[in-house]
Amino acid sequence: MTEATGRANHGAMSGPIDRLVSVGNVVIDLTATVPALPERGGDVVATDSRLTPGGSFNVLVATSRQGLPAAYGGAHGTGPFGELARSAMLDEGIEILLPPTAGADTGYDVALTDAGGERTFITAVGAEASLTAERLAGIELRAGDAVHVSGYGLLRSPNRDAIADWLLRIPSELTVLVDPGPLGEQIPRDVLEAVRARADWWSCNAREATLATGLADPLEATRALAAAGRGVVVRLGPDGCLVGWAGTLEHVAGFPVRVVDTNGAGDAHVGGFIAALAGGADPVQAARRANACAAIAVSLRGPATAPTKDEVDALLRGSIR
Repeated sequence: MTEATGRANHGAMSGPIDRLVSVGNVVIDLTATVPALPERGGDVVATDSRLTPGGSFNVLVATSRQGLPAAYGGAHGTGPFGELARSAMLDEGIEILLPPTAGADTGYDVALTDAGGERTFITAVGAEASLTAERLAGIELRAGDAVHVSGYGLLRSPNRDAIADWLLRIPSELTVLVDPGPLGEQIPRDVLEAVRARADWWSCNAREATLATGLADPLEATRALAAAGRGVVVRLGPDGCLVGWAGTLEHVAGFPVRVVDTNGAGDAHVGGFIAALAGGADPVQAARRANACAAIAVSLRGPATAPTKDEVDALLRGSIR
């Protein structure tokens, strides 16, 4: 389907992308697989548990594994969780742009995955929420950079104001992709609108699109989000995604897989999408690769399960994993 969505989107026509810089929140995930969430005041025994980096780490890993260099421009702490986060990023070849925040450890979240593969989070904020304008000024963006912003980084000060102001100073030729996340509706409206105005691509799931627009139909929500001229990707789980840009609105089908764990699926989709754009794909081709990234990710247990470029190529060729 093709529909008018207003002025042409800058992001869909931006120049070459050579690196992704994320100012999202890298945190530590304490993941647990449970048969069902416990009732209030109850308890349940996990069948599996892990301690791994998560949050925007998953986006950076997904991007890097698809062949696009990635760098972390967010804050990180000096305690054991900060050390774990830095070690994992370095192992994945992710550049760390800022020094640790003294006197605070990196935060964490508890991610519970039930028997249906759905995940539920509880987040404890740490050093990753300590970004300031002065610290962001230390990030040297270069031609060919794309910037990733997570809604988690816009929930509270000082991150919220620092990132919103910093985005307005980013050169217009650099692509900005924003993922509002599940708590996006809690971001102050003035901040959200300012960030939306600078976003070249807005990537969210159907629930988040509904909350942002008040429209229950994902198609209508995508149309509304794209009306300002930005590129929009609305993830539909196993049904793939909707992608709108430059007057075009398309449904891109997903890939049937056995869902094991949805934790990190959206991040794998975001990373796969921006990496595909960097590789020269058009938005529909990029969305198809992103759908493949997410499909492979949900078929594996754990948060940072984004596939490699070769694995995505194999799925796209119809190979059986």
